[in-house]
Amino acid sequence: MNPVIDAPSRGATLNATREDATSWSGVFALAVCAFALIASEFLPVSLLTPMSDDLHVTEGMTGQGIAISGACAVLTSLFISTLAGSLNRKTLLLSLTLAMGISGAIVALSPNYFTYMVGRALIGVVVGGFWSMSAATAIRLVPARDVARAMAIVNGGNALATVVAAPMGAYLGMVVGWRGAFLCLVPMSLVALAWQWKALPSMPAAARVPGLGNAFKVFTLFGRPGVAVGMLAGSLLFMGQFGLFTYIRPFLETVTHVHATSIFLILLVIGVAGFVGTLLIDRVLQRSFYQTLIVIPVLMAGTALALMSFGSWTSVVVALLGLWGLTSTSAPVGWWAWIAKVFPADAEAGGGLFVAVVQMSIALGSTVGGLLFDHSGYRSTFIASAVLLLICAGLTVVTARQSPGHG
Repeated sequence: MNPVIDAPSRGATLNATREDATSWSGVFALAVCAFALIASEFLPVSLLTPMSDDLHVTEGMTGQGIAISGACAVLTSLFISTLAGSLNRKTLLLSLTLAMGISGAIVALSPNYFTYMVGRALIGVVVGGFWSMSAATAIRLVPARDVARAMAIVNGGNALATVVAAPMGAYLGMVVGWRGAFLCLVPMSLVALAWQWKALPSMPAAARVPGLGNAFKVFTLFGRPGVAVGMLAGSLLFMGQFGLFTYIRPFLETVTHVHATSIFLILLVIGVAGFVGTLLIDRVLQRSFYQTLIVIPVLMAGTALALMSFGSWTSVVVALLGLWGLTSTSAPVGWWAWIAKVFPADAEAGGGLFVAVVQMSIALGSTVGGLLFDHSGYRSTFIASAVLLLICAGLTVVTARQSPGHG
């Protein structure tokens, strides 16, 4: 039988309650779930064209599947803790993981566009719920001295998914079709479900004052110096990133004129470069924190504009997208580090708010990008992405100036 980890009382230190409650298997189970979740959320990016052809809609409309998942993730991240009430957190995590598998099956078997969007909405609920609870869950699984290591492992599943999800999706799309690719998410989800059921201890919900008012207290964080501007800057980063990246496959097919295996290899380059970026970004942030947060969106904006000029040169496009992967994948690491800097005593609350901001930004970015792509072509989408990223850089400068001890 799995052990029970009691929820710590309000205001009490967590050290004593979890010093003997180490569950590294549970941490790795969360990492596997994170991998499956990221793969599920962004699988449409590598399969946009065949999906749109089969569902008889435009690439922009298919891309709205990422937008609706982001919107549902926002609402879930803000309210799941309150709505879940006293439900055991292990039960909640298992339910979310099961819903992830159901979402993959719904999308894979969808007979029409509406059903596809229903499946994508469900994965949004899972995304918002899981990431809102991931830090708090990891904290309850290991002693205080190992929390950073546990979170690194959980986020390692995220980083690994960014490397293999897009190219693997493109490869599976060639071999078994886009529906088969989504069906592959079902056994992956079942593995994560079984591992969590076996490894996670019982985790009763923490005592809290009842009422929906608790869900809205997180918004008071915006009143702190530099927080509102910083959150807006982070929001624009993700809007610019996913406004472009969601539609990279149709760009490669219609402008660069590459297909099938070549798209798989290009997406693999982006993923590998992104993984390298996540390995290097920590040292760079330690040397020059805010300067790094400023330079990254500038490089991304320059990449977006350069793709417009050199889009027909395959070798140049590969190099540019490698730079895009290096910068765009490492950027979230920097902004999560900013959350820890700004909310040293409220990192969990600040993290929950940032999850909502990020998911809303992904939804808006992919929506606007899709509308521009359908009505004005890829150039307008890429220009809009570059503009958003440059504004992000400017707002990050303001954030740095409003933050004490920046460097």
